[in-house]
Amino acid sequence: MTDQITYYAIVDEDSTPDRPVGVFRRAKGNGGQVDEVFSRHLKWEFSPLLYSAERGDTTYDFISITQDEADQIVARIREAAEPAE
Repeated sequence: MTDQITYYAIVDEDSTPDRPVGVFRRAKGNGGQVDEVFSRHLKWEFSPLLYSAERGDTTYDFISITQDEADQIVARIREAAEPAE
């Protein structure tokens, strides 16, 4: 069972919190901790990115966001991936 999920906007030098390069979530529960990024495959997949950032990798900044903000980013990613008609 998941006790807490924290969402993050992934930001680099060419993006902003409003238009991040991606979205990330960390779920903590009885089974431990799971880190996932919403991938180009349009699903949540394991990622070591936040763990790396916590240990000094400065490639990306992780800005805490709400679940609603994360849902909006995911929707934007899905929309951008849809084929044009």
